[in-house]
Amino acid sequence: MIKEFRDFIAKGNVMDMAVGIIIGAAFTAIVKSMVGDLINPIVGLFLGGVDFTNLYVVLSGEVAPGASLEAAREVGAAVFAYGAFIMAVINFLIIAFVVFMLVRYVNKVKDMALREEEETTAEAEPSGPSELDVLLEIRDALKR
Repeated sequence: MIKEFRDFIAKGNVMDMAVGIIIGAAFTAIVKSMVGDLINPIVGLFLGGVDFTNLYVVLSGEVAPGASLEAAREVGAAVFAYGAFIMAVINFLIIAFVVFMLVRYVNKVKDMALREEEETTAEAEPSGPSELDVLLEIRDALKR
């Protein structure tokens, strides 16, 4: 069993996956900061400073009028926090768009690198006779 586990860990796919998870965690922190610190304030500016996070409906319990969602939860009230859900959807859409743009850029860079590689490969090929030319020469030599 230990040998099987060692073989499983030694496979390249597992190591690639581990690197992907680690980079994904670091990337998550960057995207979360970008959304929370850069994009959400701009969205809030366009929406007139509206922060949906504190929009909720009290289902049961006593909450002071105008209290924040956090304060309502602290007093133990059951709240229907639809504003937090709206903000989560907005954040998701922003993050999805950012990831889309990132993937789009990476694909363009990959395509450019692939084209350059194909061009250098095409230039590096020897310009000798083709296979057909060689076969025709052999045929002609056999006829003689």
